[in-house]
Amino acid sequence: MKVIIGIDVGGSTTKIVSSYCGKINSPEFVRADDPLTSVYGAFGKFTTKNGLGLSDIEKVVITGVGSSYISKPLYDLPCVKAVEFDCVGRGGLYLSGLDDAVIVSMGTGTAIVHAKRMGDNVKTEYLGGTGVGGGTLVGLSKKMLAMDSVDHIVSLAEKGDLDKIDLRIKDLSAKDSISLPPEMTAANFGKVSYIASNADIARGIINLIFETVGMMAVFAARKENVKNVVFTGNLAIIPPAQEIFSAFRRNFGINTIVPENAQFATAIGAALAG
Repeated sequence: MKVIIGIDVGGSTTKIVSSYCGKINSPEFVRADDPLTSVYGAFGKFTTKNGLGLSDIEKVVITGVGSSYISKPLYDLPCVKAVEFDCVGRGGLYLSGLDDAVIVSMGTGTAIVHAKRMGDNVKTEYLGGTGVGGGTLVGLSKKMLAMDSVDHIVSLAEKGDLDKIDLRIKDLSAKDSISLPPEMTAANFGKVSYIASNADIARGIINLIFETVGMMAVFAARKENVKNVVFTGNLAIIPPAQEIFSAFRRNFGINTIVPENAQFATAIGAALAG
């Protein structure tokens, strides 16, 4: 039996995986300035590293925002396109091992999907999304901090203090006078101090993005009456994510999950769709 290749062509990276008998193997990603270069680079890197010849591949399934740039078969292989939101849902369920969940795909922007396994099929519904995501992180940091490397921004933010940036419940109400947790944010960037450092600002930007996405995920989970929320995509795996999502778990009673290989969820969904 031949393998099926799944490719997710994103805004800044392309992810690629293979599926053999329903099992996912060897996820890889590449960065490139344009989608065509990214896809062919990912395909060449993946097949070489895994010792795959063209005769070993049954078909290629492509998804993602950049998939529209792929108008011809790759090396004459059967090539089909899959709906991105369907792939988000399939990949999220596969990685989490769940049968019913809200899947949040955090890339350049953010998409939210409800996915439910029904026998051998997966039913997916696009619930909405937001333009707040990795593009927001890079854009605001470039303007406010003169930085555009996510790794550098995250490293800087580790030294930051949110008390110099965000207005919190504890700033507005006396202790024990309100039922909300005192550390909960009342207004992102609502208490910016004149002595706030770049590290504080970086921490504030990250907190703004993850709290916005996390709150949308809570609303979606409540609407669909599910408890499990699976976060996927490049942004979901940065270190501050787990800390911020843990607060949502405590405060809103949802089960927040960032599975291993979360950044490859959409590519995995494409391979499984094939």
